[in-house]
Amino acid sequence: MSPSVTAVKKHLSQLSACTLCPHMHPPVVVGRPVGSRILLVGQAPGDKEPKLGRPFAWTAGKTLFKWFNEALGWTEDETRDRVYFAAVCRCFPGKKATGGDRVPAEDEIANCSRWLAAEFALLRPQLVLPVGKLAITQFLPPAPLNDIIGKKFAINYRDHAVDCIPLPHPSGASPWHRMEPGKTLLCQALRLVAKHPAIRG
Repeated sequence: MSPSVTAVKKHLSQLSACTLCPHMHPPVVVGRPVGSRILLVGQAPGDKEPKLGRPFAWTAGKTLFKWFNEALGWTEDETRDRVYFAAVCRCFPGKKATGGDRVPAEDEIANCSRWLAAEFALLRPQLVLPVGKLAITQFLPPAPLNDIIGKKFAINYRDHAVDCIPLPHPSGASPWHRMEPGKTLLCQALRLVAKHPAIRG
């Protein structure tokens, strides 16, 4: 039985009020209150997401939703209604002095992990889709993308058994998913997603 939308809304309300990390840039970015068995975990919002008020709101999102559309036939709106969007960190980390987004610090990742743990307890997902290396390493040991994309892993996260299908980051800054073997491995991963019972259910 899926959790009630009321329970998910209550969780998101508590998450939205989080102020644990002084170097992060509020507001907290959250997705729609869906009681889904599919949990997508990104890295952290970029600078556009806080303004637009939703995860994967900009260029990387366009690519991500194109993948879902090609693999599942879902529009962006349908995907947001059927998948719970989480992240390793829920606030924009800010820019590095050298340009590009700052990678969240270990203490920030640890602070935000309590929200992910709460989401696993609340949603009891059957399928987790970590997107990009930072998200993938929250669930699997560090490894080259060539060794893990295109595969399904049965894992245990916080005493919760779940299938994990990692995806590369859809960022335009990363060419991995646009060249071989990344293109083929991404297609394999999306086929695994499409066949998963959590999708069909």
